[in-house]
Amino acid sequence: MIIQSTRIFVAGSFTKAAVRFENGTILQVLPCGSAEPDIDYGDKRIVPGFIDVHCHGAYGWDTNDATPEGLKEWAKRIPSEGVTGFLATTVTQMKPVLTAALENVAAVSETHQPGRDGADILGVHFEGPYLNLKHKGAQPPEAIVPPSVEEFKAYQNASGGRIRLITVATENDPDFALTRYCASTGVRVSIGHSDATYDEAVLAAANGAVSITHTYNAQTPFRHRDNGVVGAALRLRNLYSEIICDCAHSTPEALNIFFTCKGRDKAVMISDALMCKGFKPGDRFIFGGHEVEIWEDGCAHLTDIPEHSIAGSTMHTNDGLRNLVERAGVPFDAAINSCTINPASLLGLDDHLGKISAGYDADIVVLNDDYTVEETFCKGIAQLH
Repeated sequence: MIIQSTRIFVAGSFTKAAVRFENGTILQVLPCGSAEPDIDYGDKRIVPGFIDVHCHGAYGWDTNDATPEGLKEWAKRIPSEGVTGFLATTVTQMKPVLTAALENVAAVSETHQPGRDGADILGVHFEGPYLNLKHKGAQPPEAIVPPSVEEFKAYQNASGGRIRLITVATENDPDFALTRYCASTGVRVSIGHSDATYDEAVLAAANGAVSITHTYNAQTPFRHRDNGVVGAALRLRNLYSEIICDCAHSTPEALNIFFTCKGRDKAVMISDALMCKGFKPGDRFIFGGHEVEIWEDGCAHLTDIPEHSIAGSTMHTNDGLRNLVERAGVPFDAAINSCTINPASLLGLDDHLGKISAGYDADIVVLNDDYTVEETFCKGIAQLH
């Protein structure tokens, strides 16, 4: 198949081009008009498929539910917002619940065919249970435990080796044992739900941590004499840093400051979406054993905590891109990198994901000028036609 547009995002900028792909792989990027296209998208923007490395669920389904049909439905519907690959993200819970959730991801992934069955299930983001109670956010405190290498090995075994990313309050990891073990086995460690000082965060990075989880949220803040985890996210240029771009978890001004510091290569947009994505304000759900309600700000809030109660978002990734460019004033190349090549690079998958380039997977999104998704191709298969 050949698709073309006067605005295809390749090599870091828009150009007039055509893309030829077969059997799920991009074979060639051609000059616009040099071959007869199967679809001519005119001047619509064509960009790489979005990758969400931190999303708990959507459409009434949650990773921790361990429901096969829920995960399958999630993967099938998520391309409507341009997502072509995601990490099913857990929330802190007791061991039997987490084990069942990981086993479910493993079982579904065994037969899941990206493209035919929707977005690619790239693995698991294991958020908790190794967190700091002081910055637990909506994570259930009764299930938070100290980091344990042996326990993590059991969880990784249950997942069939599919845990790619783990959030850890690294200041609670004695001698950085779990951090170093994960780094040695290819699991990316992200500092999150953390009360670490700036210096402790730097040491965590020196011992294998490569990212910060949902920067600004559930971590020690930046102060000019006490820089905290947020300071590490902004200062350490080699660290990837997640950011929720719904303009509710962080203001547009905070998003602009974040991207000014991180640049175009290390910022990672996440949705942090819960099962309530796709529903309306006032709807209520159980998340991590606690009730949440969607507010008018689009966030899910814990109903038993009247203030500072954000539990997660309902953001669609294409809306996050719009927020970055149109509200936060982030340059388009930095904004699009944050949901394409940067998360692919964080996961070590940037040799075949995150670009429109020959040899890469044909994960492609066609955007209208209002950022709505015209079409998503997962492994070359159109999802919305």
